[in-house]
Amino acid sequence: MASGWFYLSCLLLGSLGSMCILFTIYWMQYWRGGFAWNGSIYMFNWHPVLMVAGMVVFYGGASLVYRLPQSWVGPKLPWKLLHAALHLMAFILTVVGLVAVFTFHNHGKIANLYSLHSWLGITAVFLFACQWCLGFAVFLLPWASVWLRSLLKPIHVFFGAAILSLSIASVISGINEKLFFSLKNTTRPYNSLPSEAVFANSTGMLVVAFGLLVLYILLASSWKRPEPGILTDRQLLLQPRPGSRPFPVTYMPVTGRQPYESW
Repeated sequence: MASGWFYLSCLLLGSLGSMCILFTIYWMQYWRGGFAWNGSIYMFNWHPVLMVAGMVVFYGGASLVYRLPQSWVGPKLPWKLLHAALHLMAFILTVVGLVAVFTFHNHGKIANLYSLHSWLGITAVFLFACQWCLGFAVFLLPWASVWLRSLLKPIHVFFGAAILSLSIASVISGINEKLFFSLKNTTRPYNSLPSEAVFANSTGMLVVAFGLLVLYILLASSWKRPEPGILTDRQLLLQPRPGSRPFPVTYMPVTGRQPYESW
């Protein structure tokens, strides 16, 4: 039953993530005039799309790689590579999104990094960069000992959830800031709740729902990687049938380094 709820949650998560990106694209295309890469306001429109895609959707999806029951059997290295690659893709999208907003600001002689939204966002990006470098150096490369990985793993997990939370807060404040700037001089201001405001607020609620679901899956104890030697109902579904070739499972030793295939 737990396995069914897990995959149902993943399906819902994929739908919410796709809607977050598509809603942001539609908002920028329909109400804000579309996209360009020339320093104009249309270049800025890339910023919300790429930040939602990178810092929220791809980041959240990459965080859940180790919740997949398929990652609990066999070598860990392919899953670590997938985890790192998805986060790297999220970071690349984020950097391009930052380039878009800084270029627009500099082109229009607008001050950078003065709002709470920008402070939250740049803090999340800085922590993301540190998190990725630390994860690559300690958990992907083979030099680190088991005790060091065990020491840093809770910190890595905590900051993973913290960065996602900061990203969601930054996105929500960014949506609010964009609406205040865009709808302050129109015949239908933000406080009259025009259709653009309703749509943008709904996009923000989708982002919040996506983030909460990611955090729930990360924190649900029944969906965490079990301790070595303990099978859960989801792992039992992955066990081979009688007569078939068993999955190679390598357990972490108590001391010393892990074998290469179990990284």
